[in-house]
Amino acid sequence: MKKPYVILIGSASGIGKSTIAAELAKKLNIKHLIESDFIRAVVRGIIGKEYAPALHSSSYDAYKNLRNKTRYENYEDLVSAGFDEHASYVIPALEKVIQRAITDYDDIIIEGVHLVPGLINTEQFEEYANIYFFILSSDEESHKERFVKRAVQIHRGGKQLDFFKENRIIHDHLLNQAEAHDVHVINAETIDKTLDKILSIINKFCTTVNLINSIDDLEDVIDIIINENNGSLEKITYNLKGFKEPLTRNIGVSDSESANKFIKTINENEDKKEYLSELYNLSEYRKTTICASNQEKLEKIIKELDERGYVLNE
Repeated sequence: MKKPYVILIGSASGIGKSTIAAELAKKLNIKHLIESDFIRAVVRGIIGKEYAPALHSSSYDAYKNLRNKTRYENYEDLVSAGFDEHASYVIPALEKVIQRAITDYDDIIIEGVHLVPGLINTEQFEEYANIYFFILSSDEESHKERFVKRAVQIHRGGKQLDFFKENRIIHDHLLNQAEAHDVHVINAETIDKTLDKILSIINKFCTTVNLINSIDDLEDVIDIIINENNGSLEKITYNLKGFKEPLTRNIGVSDSESANKFIKTINENEDKKEYLSELYNLSEYRKTTICASNQEKLEKIIKELDERGYVLNE
C-alpha cells in the first residue's frame, strides 16, 4: 500500500495556519485535519495543573511557571523556554495520533502552535509515511494585523493582544528551530500563494532547463519563476570552461522575500555581483532545476522564460 501523507503545519498564533491547513485539506482531499489545541485539551484533562503548570498556561505566557527563571540570559530565551515546556506535554500525544493514522493508512494534517521542530520526532515515521513539516512565517506588521483580527474573532482581544510581543518571540524561535532541523519555512502571503508554495514541495513537479540569461536578466528570471508563478529554484549547475567537474549549487528558494533579498544583495554588493558574473562568463549555460505546484504551472514558467529568450533550445 502507498505511504499515507502526514502533513504538519506549525506557526505562532495569528499567522494563518488554520486557514492554510483547511484549504490544503480540500486541495489534497484529506479528511483528517486536527488542531493541536484539541489534543492539548485532552492532555490537560489527564495531567493536573499541580503537576504541569506550564501546560495549563497559554503557550505565550507559560514562561511565568518556569522554575529558576534567572538561569535564562534574556527575556526572549525565557519566553522560548516556557513555550517549549508547554509544547513538550502535547507532543507525545500528537505523535500517538500520527502513529494511529499511519497504522490505519490514513492521510492526516495536523496544525498548531505545538508543532516545534526538534521537539517532535518525525524521523520515527519516515519509513512508514510521507512526512511534510512546514513552519509558516510572516513579517511583523502583517503578523500583528492578523493577530489582532484573530483575537477579536475568538473574543480574546483583551488578553491575547497584551501578549503580541511574546507571540513574536515564539514566531522567531520556531523559525530558528526550523532552520536548525531542516524544516521548510513558508512565508505566509495570500492563501493561494502560500498553498502553491506548500504544494510545490508536496507534489514536486520539476524539470531542468538550460538558462542563458545575463546577470542583468536575473531579476526578471526570478520574477517569472517565484514572484509571478509561485514556483521554486531548486538547483543550478554551472558547466565551467576549463574545469572537468561542474559546479552545483543547491538553492531551494521558493519565497518572494528570500528571492528579493538575494537580488538586492547582488545589486548592492559589487564583489558578489562580480563573482557571479565570472561564473556566468565561464559557463555557456546553466542547468537550472525549477519546480511548481502542478504540471500546468511548471509548463507556464518554462514557456514564459522561453518567450523572453532565457532558454537555450538545442
